[in-house]
Amino acid sequence: MRVTRALLSVFDKRGLDALGRALAERGVEILSTGGTARALTALGVSVTEVAAHTGAPEILGGRVKTLHPKIHGGILARRDLPDDQRELEAQGIAPIELVVCNLYPFREAVARGAPRDQVIEEIDIGGPSMIRSAAKNAAHVAVVVDPQDYPRVIAALRTEDGIDGDLRRALQAKAFAYTASYDAAIAAYFAAEQGAVFPDPLTRPLQKDRALRYGENPHQRAALYRDDVPPAEPSIPFAQVLQGKELSYNNLLDLDAALACVKEFDETAAVVVKHNTPCGVALGPSVEQAYRWARACDETSAFGGIVAVNRPVDAALAGAVAETFIECVVAPGFTAEARERLAAKKNLRLLALPALAGPRERWSRGGLSYRGITGGVLVQDRDVGEAGALTPATVRQPTPAQLVDLRFAWKVCKHVRSNAIVFARDGRTLGIGGGQTSRVEAVTLAARKAASPLAGAAVASDAFFPFRDGLDACAEAGATSCIQPGGSVRDAEVIAAADAHQMAMVFTGMRHFRH
Repeated sequence: MRVTRALLSVFDKRGLDALGRALAERGVEILSTGGTARALTALGVSVTEVAAHTGAPEILGGRVKTLHPKIHGGILARRDLPDDQRELEAQGIAPIELVVCNLYPFREAVARGAPRDQVIEEIDIGGPSMIRSAAKNAAHVAVVVDPQDYPRVIAALRTEDGIDGDLRRALQAKAFAYTASYDAAIAAYFAAEQGAVFPDPLTRPLQKDRALRYGENPHQRAALYRDDVPPAEPSIPFAQVLQGKELSYNNLLDLDAALACVKEFDETAAVVVKHNTPCGVALGPSVEQAYRWARACDETSAFGGIVAVNRPVDAALAGAVAETFIECVVAPGFTAEARERLAAKKNLRLLALPALAGPRERWSRGGLSYRGITGGVLVQDRDVGEAGALTPATVRQPTPAQLVDLRFAWKVCKHVRSNAIVFARDGRTLGIGGGQTSRVEAVTLAARKAASPLAGAAVASDAFFPFRDGLDACAEAGATSCIQPGGSVRDAEVIAAADAHQMAMVFTGMRHFRH
């Protein structure tokens, strides 16, 4: 398809100089609007203003520029239908074979917190209309929405046959995805404004960040998509990768799990995750000590694990990390000495999230979580609930030190696969048992994996004990205090067991299943 006339109207002017000059070299008549026309003219490229082409001026402060039959007729006419051609001639409409358009920065306005009236003005109308018209008529028209596609189009323009059907169809698919994503961002903005937690239909605008080598297994294809607007909290898709080989699908899942856990703490904290569940969590007087205590909870599982810390990685922590095989480290940052020490670990991925160092109060940790099932998606509120006032359930009341341990264990337990049991003492996990079909088995696993004695430990359970046997097993392992949601029909039996063991137990009234 040879191009004789092109319409250019772009907000993002990257690459416009190369494209404009390439069109001019081929003798293509260029129609353009406002800022695009001025930019091309400044480059010495001859342009016909759309208003001059249509005979209709821009009106309503620029809200109406290209919504005209001479534009859309020229784009939508089918070149292989004589009736369409006769109608073009009768109406004095010139055909347009190439449309290059990208849209007003609606997402950017939302991201910077612009007032509603300014956000409204960044909703593009004429641009999506032109893009959709050109994409619909891709049999005869090429549409370009991404400056990264300009080199392919320029190369095609310089061939004898022009832009072929394969390229037009590829650009067509991209154009419809582009306008769909744009409209999804607009729909999401207004749904949020109306407080629609679960809008119908659900739209979630996502941008492809990168293709991944494979999914959970080598025979599965995978890619990472990220939200249009970064969330108001640290998140893995928006982290800066400083070092290491390409992140895998499983790395990203584990990094997200580790980050979610470490974000529970304002104190200096370290989390080690393996297979999407914590295998060690600790608070410490230094970030190095926190990491060493977290790793010591389960040295075997920590091998090949993912580490998250909420303080910058210094030389001391870098030395500790280098002692064993770790896949990834995510932190607020890395000192120059730390980077130097870890540089020899060529495959070790280092991710920086500066906001992770800030107080949690600055973050908005709400929103929805999404989980795919065959034929649909499950959507729920993210589990960002925290235990408030605790209800004493036993004769023995927890000491202030025990309360600190219980709250720490409860925060960790939220991030362990159900059924989940966490033993903790002095701001560090001692034994973690999760992913079991029986709560007693989870207790047994946690006790068996403990690298330190459990005498005097606090124990957290993500859900109530359905029978006293689980509580008995916790006491036999050495726990002297327990935190759990409560709410079982057998609570009285479980409380009696705790009293018999002289254990202090508190109820949260909130459970934390993580399936």
